[in-house]
Amino acid sequence: MQKKWAIASCSNRAASQRLREELGISAVLADLLANRGVAHFEDARRFFRPDLSLLHDPFLMRDMDKAIARIEQAIGNKEKVLIYGDYDVDGTTAVAVVYSFFRQFHSRLEFYLPDRYAEGYGISFQGIDYAAENGFTLIIALDCGIKALDKVAYAREKGIDFIIGDHHLPGPLLPEAVAVLDPKRSDCPYPYKELPGCGIGFKIIQAFIQKNNMDINQCYQYLDLVAVGIASDIVPITGENRILTYFGLQKLNSNPCCGLQSLIDLSTHRSGHFTVNDIIFQIGPRINAAGRIDHAKDAVKLLISKSLQEAAVYSSSIDEQNSQRKDFDLRITEEALAIIDGDEVLQQRKSTVVFRPDWHKGVIGIVATRLTEKYYRPTVVLTQTNGHVSGSARSVVGFDLYEALNACSDLLDQFGGHKYAAGLTMKPENIAQFEQRFEEVVAASILPGMLQREMLIDAILELSDIDAKFFRILRQFEPFGPQNEAPLFVSKKVQACGPAMVVGGSHLKMSIRQKNTAVFDCIGFGLGAYAEAINTGRPFDVCYAVEENVWRDKRSIQLNVKDIRI
Repeated sequence: MQKKWAIASCSNRAASQRLREELGISAVLADLLANRGVAHFEDARRFFRPDLSLLHDPFLMRDMDKAIARIEQAIGNKEKVLIYGDYDVDGTTAVAVVYSFFRQFHSRLEFYLPDRYAEGYGISFQGIDYAAENGFTLIIALDCGIKALDKVAYAREKGIDFIIGDHHLPGPLLPEAVAVLDPKRSDCPYPYKELPGCGIGFKIIQAFIQKNNMDINQCYQYLDLVAVGIASDIVPITGENRILTYFGLQKLNSNPCCGLQSLIDLSTHRSGHFTVNDIIFQIGPRINAAGRIDHAKDAVKLLISKSLQEAAVYSSSIDEQNSQRKDFDLRITEEALAIIDGDEVLQQRKSTVVFRPDWHKGVIGIVATRLTEKYYRPTVVLTQTNGHVSGSARSVVGFDLYEALNACSDLLDQFGGHKYAAGLTMKPENIAQFEQRFEEVVAASILPGMLQREMLIDAILELSDIDAKFFRILRQFEPFGPQNEAPLFVSKKVQACGPAMVVGGSHLKMSIRQKNTAVFDCIGFGLGAYAEAINTGRPFDVCYAVEENVWRDKRSIQLNVKDIRI
C-alpha cells in the first residue's frame, strides 16, 4: 500500500527562532523542539535534562491521603493485604513494584492476578472469593478496577476494603472503595493525566515514603520496572512518564533488578543500551507471554525475584512460553490472511472481521494488530472459548473504534477499551450479524484518508546535515515514544552505493549518499521488495529515522528506512 507522506510545518516559528539563537542549534532541531511544546531555554533545559525532583507531589492525587492512611492501618494491625493486578506488562510491573516495596515492612502480603481464560480482564468475583476465604481485609488493585462497582460492593459485603489504582477512563460512577486513585477522574487535580498502572503504583510508594520521612531513593530502585511498564503500555512519553522512563532506562542499562537482568540475558540485544523500542520488542513480549500462554503470576514471580538463580527458573519458563506464543501468532496470522485472501467480498470492505473457534485467545490481539498493519482498516479477530466468543479489535489513526463497537453493543455481551484498541465478547449466534453491522458502521463513518497509512515527516533533510553534533543533540530527544516519536526525515534524490541486498528474507540493506556526501548505511525492515528497483541506479527519495548501530562494540550512525519512493 502506498503511504502518504505528510511534511510537518513548525507550530511556533517565533519559539523555533528563539531556540535556534539561544541554544546554537540548527533550524531543523529548533523546529523539532518547538513542535514538542518547547518554547524557551528553560523548557529546553527540562526537556534535555529530566530531573526526578520535578516529579509531582503524590498527595496531589485525589484520595492518596486516604489510600496511605488505610495501608498504614493495615500494616499497624497486621492485616492480610492482597496486591491485585492485570495480567499484561503494565499490570504485572505495577504489582511487582508495590509488592516488592511493601514486603519489606509487612509479612502478611500476597499478590493475585486473574486467569485470562477463567476470569478475564480486571477484578473478578473469583479473586474476591479467594481473598475472603484466605482472610484478606484489604485489596490494592492496580491497572484495573475503575469500573468494577459490583465487584467492590461484593467485597465490602465480605468485609474487604479496596484501594483502586487505575489509569483507565472512569464511568459516570466510581466504585465505593476506600480510595480511588485515577488521574483521569474528573475531580482529580493531579497535574499529569497519562501515568499508566505501574506509574500509579509508583506514586503510592512515593507517597508512603514521603508520609513516613523515609529515604526517597527507596522508591527510585524500582524505576527500571516502571520504565518497562510505561514503554509496554504505549502511553505518552511526556511529563512524568518521560522523567520516569529516562531514569528507568538508566537503571535498566546499569543495574536492573534480577528479573529484568534475566530477561536481558535471554534477549538478542546484548550490546549497546536498551531503548523504549527494545523494551517493546524484547522484554515486553516475554513478560506478556506468561499471561497469554499460562498464568501471569509467573511473570510477577520473575520480577520480584531476589537472586539471579531464582529469576533464571522463571525466565527460562517464560522464554519457552514466548516461543509458543510466536508459533501461535505465526500460524493464526497465516490462517487469518488466508481467509481474507480467499474472500473477495471481505477484501473490498472497509473493515475486517475474521473468526475461527480454535484460535488461541492469548494471541488474537497480536494477530489483530498484524492484520491492521497489512490491510490498514479497523479489524476484529474472534475466537471461541467455553461456548463464548471473545474478540480483540484494533483501529487505524483517526477512527474511533470504541464508538463503532458501541453502535454494535446490542449484539455484544461486553466490550471495553479505547479509541484504538478494545476487547469484546458475544454469543456465537451473533457473529454474522456483528460482522455485517460493524462493516456498516465503519463504512458510514470512516473517512477515505483514514484508510491510507500516513507517514508524519518531521523535516526534509540533506544527508550532509547529519553530522556528529546533529546526532548528539538528536540522541538527547530520547526516550522516544508516543507524543515524542523518533523524528522521521526525508532526503530526496539519493543513490545507492553498491548493490542493495535483501537480508533476513524481506529486509533491505544498503548504503546511500546524496551528491558528494558521506556514505550512510541503511536498514529497511520489510522493504526488501525495493532492492531490484534501487539496483537499476535510479535516484530515489527515502524516509528514515537516524539511529545508532552497535556491532561488536563498534558504534556508527545508521538510517532506519521506513519508506521509499523510486
